[in-house]
Amino acid sequence: MALKSTIFKVELGIADLDRPYYGDHALTIARHPSETDERMLVRVVAFALHADAGLAFGKGLSTDDEPALWRKDLTGAIDVWIDVGLPDEKWIRKAAGRANRVFAYTYGGRAAELWWSQNRAALQRIRNLTVTDLRYDSEVLARLAGRSMRLQVTVQDRQVWLTDGTQSVSIALAVREAPPSD
Repeated sequence: MALKSTIFKVELGIADLDRPYYGDHALTIARHPSETDERMLVRVVAFALHADAGLAFGKGLSTDDEPALWRKDLTGAIDVWIDVGLPDEKWIRKAAGRANRVFAYTYGGRAAELWWSQNRAALQRIRNLTVTDLRYDSEVLARLAGRSMRLQVTVQDRQVWLTDGTQSVSIALAVREAPPSD
């Protein structure tokens, strides 16, 4: 018998001073049985960094050809493709051919460093890709997870603060690769 996803409800308040964007979102997140609390919350952080009315969670781990998050335009074409973790370089190249902009948010300290050193040369050739490493205390982030969450995210100067009102975690955004500025 296959294990089912666990459903999480998140009331997410966002104050992104870098964009600027301010909004409240009621999210329903399906966490795949193989997904950790940490990865699920990284998806929430990625949502906060790109939040708008059209952004949606993909099937992610359960489907190879869908990202963690994406935004499609009115024709159904993919505008933004967002993946988290240490995605396969071949899937990133495929996503870059399907979407206008691709974002990969890596995490995991040493594992993310190793992934970047192995994939850097190939990924730097992709013109519509941004790779950002998230640096934070993974134990503190995972403790914020609960079946029903009320979270506040503040983004300023490439720094993210995530809190549930009693605990908080600071996340540094270290951009590894980004398209050239226009």
